[in-house]
Amino acid sequence: MKKLIAVILVIGVALFSSSFSQTDETSKPQIKWFTMEQAVKANETAPRKIFFDVYTQWCGWCKRMDATTFQHPQIIEYINENFYAVKFDAESKKEINVNGKKYANPNRTHEFALKMLQGKMSYPSFVVYDETLNNIGIIPGFKSAKDFEPILNYFASNTYKTKSWEEYRTDFKGKIE
Repeated sequence: MKKLIAVILVIGVALFSSSFSQTDETSKPQIKWFTMEQAVKANETAPRKIFFDVYTQWCGWCKRMDATTFQHPQIIEYINENFYAVKFDAESKKEINVNGKKYANPNRTHEFALKMLQGKMSYPSFVVYDETLNNIGIIPGFKSAKDFEPILNYFASNTYKTKSWEEYRTDFKGKIE
């Protein structure tokens, strides 16, 4: 009987302490990812630019972005404050409706991914739409947090309207070391 009580206590302590470590892990800041429909709806009442992470399930660099750049606290904070962020699987089979037009995946690549990336399929790629759902920028390839910070700022600050990327990039002073 004493052995049974000891085993139950050990299991109870293990479950109790593992529940705390899981709580700590899930309480870390994360990017608030929207579905396409949620982002468009949120944009109707509180206009913001929409940031798309165009990825595929098999893309190693996409997974690396998720594990590194998209885990950086300043990137998380900046995206959450300035964009509606949408993860968009370029090979998704789900039909979506954007501005009254339906997009599907008749073969391997989703029609909306083809539209956003203007047929230049590269993963990961990032697309920024303005508040009126116009494509204002396509950024292909893996980016570190330090390299991604000026890109996000360039679009969120509307500097893309007045300066070339080359001019902006040379003057940008970021927070990420």
